[in-house]
Amino acid sequence: MFFPFTKIKLADMRTTKKPSLREIERKFLLKRFPPGLQKFPHDTIEQGYLAVGRGGLQVRLRKKGSVRSLTYKEGTKGEREEREIRLSLEQFNALWPATVGRRLMKVRYDVPWKTYTIEIDVYRGRHDGLVVAEVEFKNQRSCKAFEAPDWIGRDVTGNPKYSNVALAHK
Repeated sequence: MFFPFTKIKLADMRTTKKPSLREIERKFLLKRFPPGLQKFPHDTIEQGYLAVGRGGLQVRLRKKGSVRSLTYKEGTKGEREEREIRLSLEQFNALWPATVGRRLMKVRYDVPWKTYTIEIDVYRGRHDGLVVAEVEFKNQRSCKAFEAPDWIGRDVTGNPKYSNVALAHK
């Protein structure tokens, strides 16, 4: 398939994430929803995978609200390299068809907790009913020291059953 990239004006190539290229995070199941979940900021996220390889290599497309991005990740378990760039609508639309069969949809709620933001993902479509929470950390020390609120359940960090890439392929 030919993608006419030469005819597409490049989007702003600044990263959409913080400058750090390391992502340190933990993923949890929920015992129950936090009180007032609907009042917290939330967006529908659609994402699809262009490539998946050994060593946790992933190339992902994501649409979150009006923001479209391409993300490269590599690594396993709770710490990975991550690079993300914004895409124009034209760039996103040119690549999106290549993700057929490797997509998922979820609603993400950003819930503040102490000095953290807990991202609660409520999956839609074929994974309707699955709910996970992710927390990103500045370093390994804060990651290990994290004390979760009582509504957070079992830590499933590194469990492939709950990885977005695995869920997108089911």
